[in-house]
Amino acid sequence: MRIYKKLTAVLAAAMLVTGCATVETESWQNCAIGGALLGGAAGAFVEGATEVAVGAVTGGTIGGLLCGPEPETIPGAEPDTDNDGVVDSRDECPNTPVGATVDSKGCTSDADGDGVADYKDQCPDSAPGAKVNELGCAEALVLEGVNFHTASAELTDSAKKILLPIAIAHHKHHGDVNLLITGHTDSQGTDAYNQDLSERRAASVRAFMVTHGCDAAKLSTDGYGESKPIADNDTKEGRAKNRRVEISVKK
Repeated sequence: MRIYKKLTAVLAAAMLVTGCATVETESWQNCAIGGALLGGAAGAFVEGATEVAVGAVTGGTIGGLLCGPEPETIPGAEPDTDNDGVVDSRDECPNTPVGATVDSKGCTSDADGDGVADYKDQCPDSAPGAKVNELGCAEALVLEGVNFHTASAELTDSAKKILLPIAIAHHKHHGDVNLLITGHTDSQGTDAYNQDLSERRAASVRAFMVTHGCDAAKLSTDGYGESKPIADNDTKEGRAKNRRVEISVKK
């Protein structure tokens, strides 16, 4: 019978406290206190100090849980559709290409102010006010460092490393631009030999770019042999500058 009374006391406390579930969450402390008093009273029903304490603790706990404030809802992360690091609500340029560097407004930067974003600007230091083409260049782009093995059209390993990002940039960002690749030589050798060599070197650059994703239909080549020097062929340094490959936008 004593065990039955104990169970009855605890259950009575729980049932009485459930009435607090309808009160506003700001009163959960009062609800817990009320539960403790009800639980204590229920414990007294079995006439023992232990039962009173157990009932008070049980009632207070249940009251606090039932009437406690609801946990705060953590807001979800804002969407960033183009994955540029700037959420859509603050992104003034919502369709920037993957991998492009953007400012706090989500827009691509243009360090030299030529109207061509840095991520696709092949000539990032254009003079102020210069009129540039789709590559961001005012004139033909000389592929500095794109050299060949002596008396051949085979690209050196260092030349391939320089040419690779240029090919990738055209494939990803200038795929709709028609480019003209031109080869040039110094004045050593016969005109006919230099003409042939310049054509083969331009074709070698084109083949490398096509291999790395560029549209072959957008790339054409030409060779000028030794006919268009940009430096003095009487010096070693000048001849090195004249042995070059250039890329320009085909008109």
